[in-house]
Amino acid sequence: MKYIVETRKTIEQVCSGLESSVTKYGFGVLHIHDLKQTLNGKGIQFPNSCKVFEVCNPQKANAVMTYDMSLNMALPCRISVWEEKGKIYIGMISPKSILSLLSQSPQLMSMAKEVEETLEKIISEVI
Repeated sequence: MKYIVETRKTIEQVCSGLESSVTKYGFGVLHIHDLKQTLNGKGIQFPNSCKVFEVCNPQKANAVMTYDMSLNMALPCRISVWEEKGKIYIGMISPKSILSLLSQSPQLMSMAKEVEETLEKIISEVI
């Protein structure tokens, strides 16, 4: 259900690479959550850098929500970049796994598989 890879790059390098790679594959970055900054701003001394990219392919999102509007709750896809014990990781939760919990539609599973394969390519480009 989790897809996680380690990289030797810095978080800044990975984040910069993600923004370019996402666009190359027809996705867009909707928002980047900086969890360390957010938690520190709330008075919690969170030591690890962690950025969560909300990414979306508009055509695929439209197709999923046209099929079943309630599946908007599983969108957008997220790619996380974080530091833990001195190492940098990039990961995501499998779109196929998420959608398989919510629908058994072969059409949706095919789309989820395609999106997952594309996100894996995006991640592999930035490691």
